[in-house]
Amino acid sequence: MTRVAVLLTCHNRADRTVGCLESLRRQADSTAASLQVVLVDAASTDGTADIVAERFPDVTVLRRGDDLFWNGGMRVALAHAYGTDPDLYLWLNDDVELDHDATATLLCTHEELQRSRSEPCIVVGSTRDPETADLTYGGVIRPDRRRPLHYERVEPSDRPQQVETMNGNCVLVPREIVARIGNLAAAYTHGMGDYDYGHRATRARGEVWITPGTIGTCARNPTVRPAASFDEHRRRATSPTGGLPPAEWFTFARRWAGPLWPMYAVSPYLRQFARWARSR
Repeated sequence: MTRVAVLLTCHNRADRTVGCLESLRRQADSTAASLQVVLVDAASTDGTADIVAERFPDVTVLRRGDDLFWNGGMRVALAHAYGTDPDLYLWLNDDVELDHDATATLLCTHEELQRSRSEPCIVVGSTRDPETADLTYGGVIRPDRRRPLHYERVEPSDRPQQVETMNGNCVLVPREIVARIGNLAAAYTHGMGDYDYGHRATRARGEVWITPGTIGTCARNPTVRPAASFDEHRRRATSPTGGLPPAEWFTFARRWAGPLWPMYAVSPYLRQFARWARSR
């Protein structure tokens, strides 16, 4: 039986975390895989870790400090699961609610690709908005090589499609990819680690694909009101959550934007400042 290590990290949203785990538990009837769940709780104060431990006794709960964001928490989860040597690792955001056949779709797509491809394939599950059904997260490409840091999501069709990299909301990573490139990069706190991982996998001769259709729901992060001051704008623009921390963003740009990376790295900050100035 295929062994899948399911990796999640969470902080202070117990209802969503429980909902995600409930949707994962419902997968048992549609897949023959063995799902071993590892949840990293980043010092939640709403009782998430205790609730999960009581309601899902088979889930391994790792309690860590509140300095962990998404990338850091997923690094801890993957490092823990690595010791069990699973066949596949499933990254799963705790705000994803899976369709009843989501894991079956991911696994079937992976099996189909591995029969036809010579290199290991990451398989990404696209998600939709729970109210509008619009595409929210999934696989991405860079359609314009003159803009190497501009990404667009790929609408799923009725067949698997190859992409460049991915959002980390629902991602099936084979053991062979982890053996080649290891864990998510320590250079990132929250965002960018998922895009970076997909690029690293491709550079290591792996491939990234999306499944047919969508595999569940996941709402976009909410928009925020305009900043009231330049200091507030600056804090938001460089925040680990929702912004671009300069050291991390410059690392990402240097790795993936080519020789002109300094120009591409600076441009988002200039655009954000211009938008803020126009809103005054």
